[in-house]
Amino acid sequence: MASEGRPSLPRLVFSKTKEYGAAALQRYRNLNTYQKLFVWGTICLYLSLATLFIVIGPDRIGQALYNFAQRISHFRFGWLILTAIFFVISFPPAVGHTTLITLCGYAYGMKGFPIAAGGSLLGSAFTFVVLRLLFRRRLRKWSESHETWKALETVIAAKGLPLIMLIRASPFPPWVYSNALFASIRPVALWQFFLATFVVFPKIAIFVFVGSRLADLSDGETRSHMDTTTKILNVSISVGGVVIAALASWIIYRLMKREILHLKGVPPEVDELAAEAIEEAEEGAPLLGPHSESRARYDDSSA
Repeated sequence: MASEGRPSLPRLVFSKTKEYGAAALQRYRNLNTYQKLFVWGTICLYLSLATLFIVIGPDRIGQALYNFAQRISHFRFGWLILTAIFFVISFPPAVGHTTLITLCGYAYGMKGFPIAAGGSLLGSAFTFVVLRLLFRRRLRKWSESHETWKALETVIAAKGLPLIMLIRASPFPPWVYSNALFASIRPVALWQFFLATFVVFPKIAIFVFVGSRLADLSDGETRSHMDTTTKILNVSISVGGVVIAALASWIIYRLMKREILHLKGVPPEVDELAAEAIEEAEEGAPLLGPHSESRARYDDSSA
């Protein structure tokens, strides 16, 4: 029985679901037409993939993915092909970073970890340099006219590498928009971004491992030689790995938001604006998002 004054678990879940649903709806309403079309396009894409998965069947899809991964692994420079793809998907608005990491596990087992880690590190660093060089002038304009971004730069400059690493490890903004986010923040140096990217290596290792387990389950011949216990164990390990990665990502995200909102020596209003800037980054701002009306400038004298 729930203690007096404390809501029961179902009511708490309902309350949180309602709260996050209302926040998501409000954010959707604030999007422009292009961004709304992108949201609906993404929804349609995932619905199409889910339909395709149901119609074709998981066995045939898994076998096709396994065969494709094995062809890559037998190429002399298969690892180089995967690395090149990491460079491509590191630029917004591309998607597929986690899928490609899993594919490394499919193709090479745990030996695919250096490929996934190296491709992620070098691809994101290349994206950082290119975006910063291409959008240097636009970045300066955005920073000077948007109080949220100016607040984020203030917070990053105050906390430095530890906060950069925490934001990098967070699942929001997603990988590809995280690359654009850090390229957008002038106080972040390339060496800081490079070092911060190492914190995602444990997550990469988990998904490479999950890919190696799924590869055994996807191949019909390998699966036919497994007993029921081994199959259940492989499925449990794969699902458990994904759940652990998701749970860890959520905890890190909450810690990151809490760190930003309660940074010592920085006014609360600046913390709140910095947290809002993190959410804007999910929409590709400021490098890739459309220009919006300039907001009031953050006045350093009010800090």
